[in-house]
Amino acid sequence: MAVSGTTARHIFLTGTPGIGKTTLIHKACKSLTEAGLATQGFYTEEVRVNGKRTGFDVVPLHGTRGPLARVSEQCDTFSGRRREYRVGQYSVDLQSFEQTAIPTINTRKVSQGKQPVFVIDEIGKMELFSQSFVQSVRGILDKPMTTVLATIPVSRGKPISFVEEVRYRKDAVVYTITTENRDTILSEIVESVKCSVETFST
Repeated sequence: MAVSGTTARHIFLTGTPGIGKTTLIHKACKSLTEAGLATQGFYTEEVRVNGKRTGFDVVPLHGTRGPLARVSEQCDTFSGRRREYRVGQYSVDLQSFEQTAIPTINTRKVSQGKQPVFVIDEIGKMELFSQSFVQSVRGILDKPMTTVLATIPVSRGKPISFVEEVRYRKDAVVYTITTENRDTILSEIVESVKCSVETFST
């Protein structure tokens, strides 16, 4: 944790897969909206068929979802050709991801006079196949007067260089989500975001 939650400009959630990071993102966005703050960005969501996970979709907070990845034998459903980007059993639809996700974190599309909280769920291995995404995320994190609420994977195995760059930013706080705190940490996350907006976005 680089700085305290009350002084951080960017707020990152990390934790093992399935621990509840995306659920907390949803709840935080609802709380922020109720507090009168705008949100802009995307989250990822599992796709299941007959109870079996078959992939992931990119879901904009405001807009139409698109495929992020599918199990490899379904890759032809994307565009009729073999995919070259894979994570485990999943083939990543890079074109769909870039067309769906990147516009949601474009600071040039912000409404005048209302700086949103940028939500990025997640900055992970699938998403980082896109160099355009990497450049967009780095740009938005470095841009003055922005607040980012994002999720990043836990550090394990071979480090992902850009994830580690994000994790150890001096202007960020990282909350590790666990089974012990996931039901009680929401208010602390929301207050950290509100404090960032009040401190850095005005």
